[in-house]
Parts: sequence; C-alpha cells; structure tokens
Amino acid sequence: MNTTTFGAIAAAGLAAGGAASCFVGDAEGLLRPPGAKDEDDFRARCIKCGRCLEACPYQAIRMVKGPLGSEAGTPMIDARAQACRLCADFPCIAACPTEALHPVGERSEVRMGCAVIKRDLCIAVQGMRCEVCYRACPFIDSAITIDASVREGDAIHAVFEPLIDLEKCVGCGLCVQRCVVSEPEVAIGIVRDYDEARRRIDEEQAKQVSNPWKG
Repeated sequence: MNTTTFGAIAAAGLAAGGAASCFVGDAEGLLRPPGAKDEDDFRARCIKCGRCLEACPYQAIRMVKGPLGSEAGTPMIDARAQACRLCADFPCIAACPTEALHPVGERSEVRMGCAVIKRDLCIAVQGMRCEVCYRACPFIDSAITIDASVREGDAIHAVFEPLIDLEKCVGCGLCVQRCVVSEPEVAIGIVRDYDEARRRIDEEQAKQVSNPWKG
C-alpha cells in the first residue's frame, strides 16, 4: 500500500474538523467507524447518510468535509479529538442501512486498525514513567503491555516501554486521544492496514533511541 506523509493526513483531519490521528496514506489514513472493512468495500456501500454520526453517543464519528473528492461526506473518527469507545451494542453499526459498517460480535473482534508508537517521541522510551496509553487501553495487558528493562549504559534509570500486540489491538484510538505528547506530533497513531502496521512496528523497534539521561 502506498503511504503519504503525516502532514497530508493532518490536512485531511483538519478538513474534518480536528487534528489528525492517523499516519498512513490516502483514504486508508482516514480512521473509519467500527465494522468498516477495507476502503473499497466501505466506499462501495456507504451512502453518506449520516446515520452513524447521529447514533454515536460520544459524537466520535464525524463527517469528512472539504475538497477531498469521494471521501467528502463519509464518516471518520478523529481519535485525538474523540476516540471510539467501543460501545457494547455498536449503535453506529445498527444504524447503518447498507452494511458499510459490518456487524461485529464482540468488542475484541473490531478491526479498525492498529496502534503504532513512534519511539523517538514516546517519553516512556526516553526513560520517563508514563503508562498513559497503557492505562487508557480497553484491553489493558492484552493489546498494550509494558516491557520493563534497564537502559544500556545507564545503571540508574529503567525504561517502562509500552508495546502493541498487533493481534489484540482493535484500533479504537483511546491511546491516541490520551497520549501526553503533542509536539512535534502525537507519539502514537492508528494504522488501518495491519500489514503496514506490522512493518512500522518492526521499523520502530529497530530504532536506536537516544538516552537523554546520559552524558
């Protein structure tokens, strides 16, 4: 799948009424409500009726606005502004008249995407105790776990790094909403395509993150 810059997706998010929370390309970068499958299936079925927006009790679902071609008028979630709360009865799915949002049995079966942590921005990786994304996760100790380790070359500071389980993360975005890092950008985002998420997670884990406590 082709990727675009975070800035391009940020522009799409701003057009929808808030800062963007996804950082993977073109329409695939728009975080869709639970029940949406791949973008082609979703676009073929969605009639832009707005019923899922009306049904969402948390007003997490927004309509894409602006000159964005065929995406305009379709529902999306800006996780930084208001993440999906994974309602037990999925009112958004029940309201959809065309099954653009396919029925989902359990909350754990939702596949909106997968969280990816940018390790060079994550303050926990830098050596500060945070755990905000870990505590916010509705599948704590499953989708997000904490890996405690001693930083190489540092006999004083331990690292409590949040790790994402690709098989357990449903992409609700609560970790994105609660992340304490905002500059230069949020330290965690949702990637809709799970193969791309796996590639990015592997890429992030391979990074050698500098130790601000040394020297």
